[in-house]
Amino acid sequence: MISRLFDFIKQSKSIQLNNKHSLDIYTNTYTYHKASSSSSTPKALCDVFINHRGTDTKKTLATLLYDNLKARNLRPFLDYKTLKPGDHIFDHINGAILTSKVAVTVFSPNYGHSYSCLHELALIMESKKRIIPIFFDIKPSQLDVEIERVRCPDDEIQRFRWALQEARDIVGLMFDSDKGNLSEVVTSASDIIVQRLLELEAEDENF
Repeated sequence: MISRLFDFIKQSKSIQLNNKHSLDIYTNTYTYHKASSSSSTPKALCDVFINHRGTDTKKTLATLLYDNLKARNLRPFLDYKTLKPGDHIFDHINGAILTSKVAVTVFSPNYGHSYSCLHELALIMESKKRIIPIFFDIKPSQLDVEIERVRCPDDEIQRFRWALQEARDIVGLMFDSDKGNLSEVVTSASDIIVQRLLELEAEDENF
């Protein structure tokens, strides 16, 4: 089993969630250490998988979140940042999802038009990852599959709709680009990711 050691400096913060309630969280500054393991489990490609629609958020929230997590010595996976020439795209993305501990799903206006985004989301849900949704200029009730049926089999459409319905039922962060502060939502999301990783670490140690 991979062992981890986290050192903290905690500062109280408050973030707005999509159920309109506030949750007190902490900003964590820590050092993240890994020890070698002889476990037969697949080697983790990342700690956090960032699922997003590139045309909406690649140059803004997704990249800022990736950089913030890297600065905390975590291993985030963001396709255009992580993949290297010669990598098989779907093998690496699917492997990153399956071996990650936490997934961040950044929902945005054009999310439902992307087969790749919806496939990633469905795999995240099917593998029962800890999920942190961020609703970027979109409400949970507006999430829908927008792919043309001629391009996608009915069973895949149903799979994607199921995944979106599951996502609607998870409390997440709301962000309005006309009113919100991007750095604040990135910091808040990163803080929550750290909390989820700590919870999973504690569960592993008690298993």
